[in-house]
Amino acid sequence: MGRVAEAETEGVAVCLANVNGELSALDNVCPHRGGPLGQGWLEGDVVVCPWHSWSLHAKTGLAEYPEHERVEVFPLRVEGEDVLIDIE
Repeated sequence: MGRVAEAETEGVAVCLANVNGELSALDNVCPHRGGPLGQGWLEGDVVVCPWHSWSLHAKTGLAEYPEHERVEVFPLRVEGEDVLIDIE
């Protein structure tokens, strides 16, 4: 089981995805129509946009369809209870 949530770091909106305890940080803006990915849901290891159900892989940011679409995935690390996201 997993979940997604919205966060912001240094003015950048981020979608945090927790897939079975493993975190990923993706750009929060869906490439289709700009939907907020962090308000969507997970289906396995895929983040589903709440606006039009575009599906993007939580680890790679690649869309299931169309295949050439993607969002940026940011490196992150967990220190204690803090999630540190490198958006550069």
